[in-house]
Amino acid sequence: MENSRAGESGSGSSGKGTEREDVRGREEHGRGAGGEPTPAEHVERLLDRAQNGFEIDEAVFTRLRTALMHQAELRSYRQRNDEARPLRCNTYRHIFLLADGSSLLLYELEHDTGPDERFLYELYAHEDALDQAERRVHERIGGGIGPGNEAEELPAWLAEELLLAMGPTQPRREYVSDASPDHARRLLRRAENEDGPGEVVRELLQEALGHHIALITKPRRRGTGRDATWCRFYEHAFLLEGGGELSLWELEHNMTADGRLVCEVYLDEAEAEVAADRHARAQGVEL
Repeated sequence: MENSRAGESGSGSSGKGTEREDVRGREEHGRGAGGEPTPAEHVERLLDRAQNGFEIDEAVFTRLRTALMHQAELRSYRQRNDEARPLRCNTYRHIFLLADGSSLLLYELEHDTGPDERFLYELYAHEDALDQAERRVHERIGGGIGPGNEAEELPAWLAEELLLAMGPTQPRREYVSDASPDHARRLLRRAENEDGPGEVVRELLQEALGHHIALITKPRRRGTGRDATWCRFYEHAFLLEGGGELSLWELEHNMTADGRLVCEVYLDEAEAEVAADRHARAQGVEL
């Protein structure tokens, strides 16, 4: 589910060729449940207001064509109030869940360091490019930034409070009957944990009639400074013969020795949460 926020009327940008047109073409399928924008519409909004949308590689748009759902979240925030007018810089992380079960990230930089007070928007597919852009904008804002100046960063409690303010969400399941057994096999094949669902579950899912994927919002604490921890929960619900349902809980995280992004799958949501906490403690981070 997309998180709503103010200040979304930004400047337009030039098009992105055929791939961008293909993404726009998916809008004819209409809006999602509750009138929320489809992933294709969300991408189009990002591109329309980004000044540098033309810099996004076409391979990214090829993958975005298969997006099933998306979520936007605040990544960092900075504001300086001792100038003639407040100067702000916000970074949002836009997460897209693709048809193959993988995730794709787009980073949006929002700031008002231009000649007037309107927000300007920049879009990046790679974190290193985002880091360079953030440094450039922070230089325009001026003042202290970086190690030793965490007071200007997002307060450690605020990110959790923003998520809590959204309230509990129970996504409505809309089962897709498109190769659901194959989706189950791909999901279980990616799983790297040895304590995942057993053979009985695998056999049940061979006859799945439909599946639904939901990104589960779980507020988590963030320490001061940059938070490089990636931890997401997904529910993969399957519709079985006779009307029964079965859910698998996917934990996607980079809390590994080498920072590699891994996938783990559990039959119980609580087991996935316990595993996340265990990995976090091993790496000395807080969730």
